[in-house]
Amino acid sequence: MTRYRLNLRITALFVAMGLLFAGCASVNLESHVAAGADEALEVAAGVGDRKDAQSYLLRAADRFQNQNQHRDARTLLQSDQFDAADQETANQQILLSMASATALNDARWAEDIATEIAPDHFLNYERNLINRAAKLQEQTYQLAGDNLAAAVTLILLAEADADADIQSLHDAIWQNLKRTSDTELADEEGRAIGYEAQGWLELAGILREPETSLDEQGKMIRSWQNNWPDHPAAATPPAELQLIASLAESRPERITLAVPLSGPLASAGAAIRDGFFAAYYEDDSVDREKISVRVVDTYDDSFTQLYNELVNENQDLIVGPLEKDALATLAGMASLPVPVLGLNYLPSDTEAPSGLYQFGLSAEDEARQIADRMTAEGVDQVLVLIPAGEWGDRLESALLQRLALNEGVALDIERYYREDNLRAVTADLLGITVSRNRAIDVERTAGIDVEFEPRRRQDADGIVMVAEPTVARQFKPLFAFYFGGNLPVYAPSMVYEGNPDPSRDRDLNGVMFTDTPWILEEDNPFRSVVKEAMPDIRGQLGRLFAMGADAWNLSKRLPLLQHVEGATIDGQTGELAMTPEGSIHRKQLWAQFRNGTPERLPTLEAPATNETQETDELSVQE
Repeated sequence: MTRYRLNLRITALFVAMGLLFAGCASVNLESHVAAGADEALEVAAGVGDRKDAQSYLLRAADRFQNQNQHRDARTLLQSDQFDAADQETANQQILLSMASATALNDARWAEDIATEIAPDHFLNYERNLINRAAKLQEQTYQLAGDNLAAAVTLILLAEADADADIQSLHDAIWQNLKRTSDTELADEEGRAIGYEAQGWLELAGILREPETSLDEQGKMIRSWQNNWPDHPAAATPPAELQLIASLAESRPERITLAVPLSGPLASAGAAIRDGFFAAYYEDDSVDREKISVRVVDTYDDSFTQLYNELVNENQDLIVGPLEKDALATLAGMASLPVPVLGLNYLPSDTEAPSGLYQFGLSAEDEARQIADRMTAEGVDQVLVLIPAGEWGDRLESALLQRLALNEGVALDIERYYREDNLRAVTADLLGITVSRNRAIDVERTAGIDVEFEPRRRQDADGIVMVAEPTVARQFKPLFAFYFGGNLPVYAPSMVYEGNPDPSRDRDLNGVMFTDTPWILEEDNPFRSVVKEAMPDIRGQLGRLFAMGADAWNLSKRLPLLQHVEGATIDGQTGELAMTPEGSIHRKQLWAQFRNGTPERLPTLEAPATNETQETDELSVQE
């Protein structure tokens, strides 16, 4: 009986297989619509003619793409049924593969495709497909990390397609060349074939020379145009290069510096003013017969009224105010007829009007850099000390947001006042209080004395200490006293007074902190010149002086930072970059206290997040 049932099953299996193959043979390949990739591959496997099977799979993949089923399309296009395909079929497979690889953001597949093609591959297609093929090819090369090949693809497209939008093509070529490494660019420049490619590579190369100011870059662009008069980019330069070349002619000539020179912020306003003029007089590119700077004291005056007066006087740029409340009076305007470089920031939930730029010594910038440094060093679970108050609220919010983005976590946050018992604050932070209370509960429950040795919490990787020097010098030894001496400690610039004081700062040994180039750069020519003439510029006033110097450098570079993707300025307060909304943010340096003296730390690679990309950016040396 058992053998009879087994024979029936085998017979049924053969019958089913026969029906399946018979079904495949009878399928109308022109009209058949597969529900998924597996069905399409099954049908193709039953087709006797390999070219017919490949044509069917191409049509099915195209249909899947039109339905946004790119994973099904990928399964078909990567099938070994395309082995030994003729050239026409292979070209169709590559075109469809590029479409799905870029739609799926599949870098590995893009790398495989890139190895099979050359930058001129898109010319194999019909004329009506050339533009689409070239754009897909550019995107595939970008996904594969070969921006140079992407640029060459578009250079060839500009030659081949007379109807192409030349300005947008040139802009895209330039962006790809910017993202190409110096080594790749240098290697390719000697092998470039064709007038257009050679010209583009030379243009990209000259703008990478180190220590080149923006004014010098403008001259280089104009010189390149003279040397390559027949090159397409000479007549239609990338928009970014047009901006750089024109900046010298478009810089503001009538500037008002509006800062408080009396009242509680007088010393801060004076430091910013002095830094602004120090940078102005050290700037060899300034034509002082054309540019005039006036200074206005903003203390106890309506900034809105002052702004309207300056508008009527045809000023080109207003630098200031420093006061947060004064800056907020501009937020209600739809646009500013005269641009303003505010020396503070609007609240994060306030939209800035067009024409308002914001720059300052942002504590939030430092909090984000602390989070990035910890992530780069593998410190993911931290304990945090932050002063109480509105300033601390903003810093805490920025720190927690960046920690979350970096997949880190703050295990505990202790907010404190200067007059608090710092021993108790530290014990709470490190979990000593919880440990002690647990022992007390055991004693009460058991009714006996318990031998107690306090232990700190064991899940923390590091400590963030936001404290001024006098308070930080008390906190740091307490970490060791409460068994947290082995935890790395990170701090913002406020932990350092700005001048070496080894006898007092030995208590800060091991603390890592971020600070401005003005403070930490050992070889800073501008600071050397300033300190000879103004030896009293130090500490926080020194940082404000550096901020004033950067305000001058920013005053002539605002359009660059706003419109040039990835543009930065190496300033005295850090590497400066602008958001699309006009807020300028700083990337500072790092140091660690050793023997009571700060020593520079190497720059670590920022963690990969949705907000960061590894690109070769245009850096403006000042």
